[in-house]
Amino acid sequence: MAKIAFLGLGVMGYPMAGHLKAAGHDVTVFNRTAAKAEAWVAEHGGEMALTPKAAVSGADFVMACVGNDDDLRHVCVGDEGAFHGMKPGAIFVDHTTVSAKVTAELYASAKDKGLAFVDAPISGGQAGAENGILSVMCGGDQADYDAAEPIIQAYARICRRIGETGAGQMTKMCNQIAIAGLVQGLSEALHFAEKAGLDGRAVVEVISQGAAGSWQMQNRHETMLDDHFDHGFAVDWMRKDLGICLATAEETGASLPVTALVDQFYKDVQKIGGSRWDTSSLIKRLRALD
Repeated sequence: MAKIAFLGLGVMGYPMAGHLKAAGHDVTVFNRTAAKAEAWVAEHGGEMALTPKAAVSGADFVMACVGNDDDLRHVCVGDEGAFHGMKPGAIFVDHTTVSAKVTAELYASAKDKGLAFVDAPISGGQAGAENGILSVMCGGDQADYDAAEPIIQAYARICRRIGETGAGQMTKMCNQIAIAGLVQGLSEALHFAEKAGLDGRAVVEVISQGAAGSWQMQNRHETMLDDHFDHGFAVDWMRKDLGICLATAEETGASLPVTALVDQFYKDVQKIGGSRWDTSSLIKRLRALD
């Protein structure tokens, strides 16, 4: 079993680190709010540290799941960052959804220090993390991925290397682009059903078995119909991700008209108080227009 440090114990990182401990690994955790790390140790055992640098001492693998580009830079190369404490040859696995730009920057910094860096953003939401069935899309050197993949399997349903460094983050952008359009389409379908006086559950029971079916439809239609949005992936985080997608599209020349439109719809949701609502709350915007 490996010696592992896990940095970031949010709604995703907390259960992911738990799966690593349950798999028999020696796990040390760090969280910016120390109380969360203390709670994790009380629940799972293992150790906690007060800085990323202290957490990674002697670790073979360092997993991170934090908030954004700046958060990731801080835990990697800040004054007490992980890169200052990792042993030569250790592998840093980043599960945060960030820009490909910061991924390239930190990959180069890791290489300069004799470390490895794998970008490995995740999809599957809080439920996927808790149940250990996340989709993990990776970029980085093949040998580094091969070493990290058995560790990642503790919380993955599927884990694949897509290409060189940054390819994992680019794939996560594809994921978010696809989700944005799907959730808007589902919201419009359910809103239409409501306005037409149809039983939304009966409608979904039928159409989910055909070409319209999706994970979003299967897992979110009931809570959308019940006007229940205090779960899952928050609108604030989705807007952060879509912002990355749109900025990258500008750089690559890709056209993302639907993504840009849905991003503005999420902005409308924020304006009506939905910053922390689940992303399926797009239907709330349609109801507010009535």
